[in-house]
Amino acid sequence: MIYSKLRYAVIALCIGATGSFAQTFDTAARAAYVYDQTTGTVLLAKDEEVPLPPASMSKLMTVYMAFEAIADGRLTIDEELPVSSHAAAYTGSSMFLDTTDRVSVEDLLRGVIILSGNDASAVLAEALSPDGSEAGFARMMTQRAQQMGMHNSTFANSNGWPAAGHRMSVEDLAILADHLISDFPTYYPLFAEREFAFDGRVPSNSRNRNPILSLGIGADGLKTGHTSEAGYGLVGSAKQGDRRIIFVLTGLPTEQSRAEEAERLVNWAYRQFAQKDVVDAGHRIASAEVWRGDAPTVGLTVAEDLSLLVPVLNQGAVDAEVVYNGPIAAPISAGEELAELVISLDGLPEKRVPLIAETDVAEGGFGTRLRTAAIVLWNKFGPQSSEEPEEA
Repeated sequence: MIYSKLRYAVIALCIGATGSFAQTFDTAARAAYVYDQTTGTVLLAKDEEVPLPPASMSKLMTVYMAFEAIADGRLTIDEELPVSSHAAAYTGSSMFLDTTDRVSVEDLLRGVIILSGNDASAVLAEALSPDGSEAGFARMMTQRAQQMGMHNSTFANSNGWPAAGHRMSVEDLAILADHLISDFPTYYPLFAEREFAFDGRVPSNSRNRNPILSLGIGADGLKTGHTSEAGYGLVGSAKQGDRRIIFVLTGLPTEQSRAEEAERLVNWAYRQFAQKDVVDAGHRIASAEVWRGDAPTVGLTVAEDLSLLVPVLNQGAVDAEVVYNGPIAAPISAGEELAELVISLDGLPEKRVPLIAETDVAEGGFGTRLRTAAIVLWNKFGPQSSEEPEEA
């Protein structure tokens, strides 16, 4: 190859909207994150990477690891687990378990998800811990979180009880929610259940604390949290039509402000943005130059139909850049990832979409190699110019 550099091609993607920009959501939350799961678009990010006390929202990690254990056979849904004195000693949100109880995994999961039971979390943690302790499970939580790309999360316990170093970022909580919804669709409906009267104990603690489940806005999860240090928070999700959003709020001053901010945020995400189909899979977007191939270029396309989430006030076409290192050496296989489509929209983060080869491109024959040799000789011995030579 003579040389290689980044190549850019500016193209237009028609989205057929009107106007100019999206209204920014101004939140009173200490940190916030909104993610459109359907299109993979971040709509709002405020202090998203800052590790903060997550309170009971960190119970979602315990639930996720319990779901994994059920999926791989380490737990069964109807298995009954003992309650240790350590687990029974937890106060605050509780299933009011005692050491004489043996509780099914299914009831414990409902106890964590619906009742926010600190004791239920500890029972699951001790059952899955490598050393039988909640602290040992917390170390597992931290390690698993790192594996899942949650790099701003460390755990000291299974339930979010205030402890030094027990921290999660709102972005990490959104990543976790995304995994819960995508990885365990069979169990996800548990998060939408509004009541769980375990064994008739303490009827006053039988209702789901999630304030948006009953509002008719498509909300179906996931978990509230509150401590004096963390403030009021919520990891939520809502689905309207084919679109699902995931959002995280934390650090709000009151229970009422949490409920109001969550509803406002869901309405904003659905009313200020619209999903637009942009490119069908297999449709050529651009071409890339090929080096020593039996064709001078190769078409670039997307592997799957491409939809964009756009502000409802965005006007006309969207400028996008095709970026690749080229020319690209043959042989090239159809479907091989060769480039990226970089899309920028006012009010939204930059979006990068992989582009793949439309067709195979084989290595060229003797004539191609002869022309390549001529170009190499010309670049080495030909007249010098201050301008860069044309690429093959």
